[in-house]
Amino acid sequence: MLFDSSTRSELAKSFGVTLVVILTIVLTSTLIRTLGQAAGGNVAPQDVVLLMGYATISHLATMLILSLFVAVVITLGRFYRESEMTIWFASGIPLSRFVRPVLRMAWPILLAVIVLELVVWPWGNQNSGELRDRYQKRSDLSRVAPGQFQASRDGSRVFFIERDGDNAATGRNVFILANQHDRESVTTSARGRLEMEGDDRFLVLDHGQRNETQLKTGEKSLARFEQYKVMTDTQVLANANQPPPKAMATLDLLRTPTPKNQGELAWRLGMILGGVNMALLGVGLAASNPRRASNWNLLFALLAFIVYFNLINLSQSWVGNGRISLPRALIALHGSALLLALAVIWLRDNANRFCLRRRLKGVAA
Repeated sequence: MLFDSSTRSELAKSFGVTLVVILTIVLTSTLIRTLGQAAGGNVAPQDVVLLMGYATISHLATMLILSLFVAVVITLGRFYRESEMTIWFASGIPLSRFVRPVLRMAWPILLAVIVLELVVWPWGNQNSGELRDRYQKRSDLSRVAPGQFQASRDGSRVFFIERDGDNAATGRNVFILANQHDRESVTTSARGRLEMEGDDRFLVLDHGQRNETQLKTGEKSLARFEQYKVMTDTQVLANANQPPPKAMATLDLLRTPTPKNQGELAWRLGMILGGVNMALLGVGLAASNPRRASNWNLLFALLAFIVYFNLINLSQSWVGNGRISLPRALIALHGSALLLALAVIWLRDNANRFCLRRRLKGVAA
């Protein structure tokens, strides 16, 4: 049918253009944020592109939903402004009839959202988390670039080290500024190396001195040493084998229904249901008056998307904190959104029929 094919064609064109614009914005912001993290020593510089790719893939579902919603609002809004919608209404086609071509165009996108949320989202978070953890678990010496000051992992020490060849476990001309327990110390050494004792990693300094100042009393002390040993890795990694809920597979979340895992399920299932609801809501929110110079329907539609997206985050928090169960959260939020979308379409249809009857009566009179 001409109506279905033309509507789907216009929706597909708007969706493609919108997705390209949103993807460009997200890639740019992700690149800037990742470069900032690399400059701050939180991620490895060589992993910037890989982390940016994982972040983009992980949030691709959100971009697809937003692009679909904007495409529906823009396309149908243009139909209103160019009086094309008036022709369809006069031909006996109600606004609810647009739901079918919208869903027929949207079902591949919604299928991609299901795969992205249930499979790709945890996979991307797991891989990006592993890259970050792998870099964070590196020794303090290997994290410090030669000739540059850099803070340690816990932020309590500042290092300046000159590398000793290609060996990342040794260095020369070591400088360490530490602040611990109301004491500030400056330790310098000609050489330093890493040694393992059991599960602990120690930094062993040779031929140096330590200047310590009591911050409360101002008392200072100086000590020279032939060898000085200090523990470098104080962070407990006992939970390293327990990934966060967002990095767990969907089946693992279902097998272990803890509140945090249920909250993550509320997010994943909420995004899938939200994609369907936003497509339907876009049909009702696209209405505009062609006689008005300004068009605010897109602004109101984007505001509705932001509110809905924040409500999904809120439902995840509430389910994760145990304030509400997962089924109740899904039914309350997404069931209400579905009823609202259908109600808006029904109201638009009845308003259009009422206006058409008034015009026909006026012409007959």
